[in-house]
Amino acid sequence: DGGAVLHITLDRPAVRNAYDAAMRDALLDALAVAQADPGVRVVLDGAGPSFCSGGDLDEFGTRRDPASAHLVRLGRSTAHALHLVADRVTARVHGASVGSGVELAAFAGRVEAAPDATFALPEVAMGLVPGAGGTVSIPARIGRHRTAWLALTGERIDAPTAREWGLVDEVVSEVTSVT
Repeated sequence: DGGAVLHITLDRPAVRNAYDAAMRDALLDALAVAQADPGVRVVLDGAGPSFCSGGDLDEFGTRRDPASAHLVRLGRSTAHALHLVADRVTARVHGASVGSGVELAAFAGRVEAAPDATFALPEVAMGLVPGAGGTVSIPARIGRHRTAWLALTGERIDAPTAREWGLVDEVVSEVTSVT
C-alpha cells in the first residue's frame, strides 16, 4: 500500500533478546511513533537466534518492593501500547518465543512464524504467572483452555501447532532475522 513501515528489532542477541527494562522503554518509544501516525505500519522481529527468550531473569526482584514494581509495569505497559496499534503490527517470529516473547507477538494483528519457531510459557515452573500478554493477548488468539494448558504445563509448541491453534497466522518459509 506504499505506507511507511517502522521496523522494530528486539536487539539483544547475546541473551536471545531477553526482555529487560531498557528493551521495554525502547519498544515503548518506538510504538509511540506508530501511535502518533496512523499511516505507519509496524514490523516487529528479533535479532540473532531467537525472537525473544522472555523476561530477563537478571532483573527479577530488583525493585525494592512488589508494589513499586507493579506500578512501573502499569505505567510502562508495552502490552497496552501494542494493543493500541495492533491492527498495523506484524510480528515475525523465529527460534524461541518464550514468556513475554509469546505475549508480545500475540498482541500483533498478524503473526508470521518461521518453521523453526517454538512457543512456551514457562512462568508457573518458576513460581510466577504469565503477565498481561499471557492473560490477555494469548487467550484472545487461542482461547482460555489452550492458554491454560500452555501456562500450566510449560510445554513448548512448534510453529505448525501454533498455526493450527491460531497463535500464528502463517508459517512462512523464512523469517528474516537481523544478525
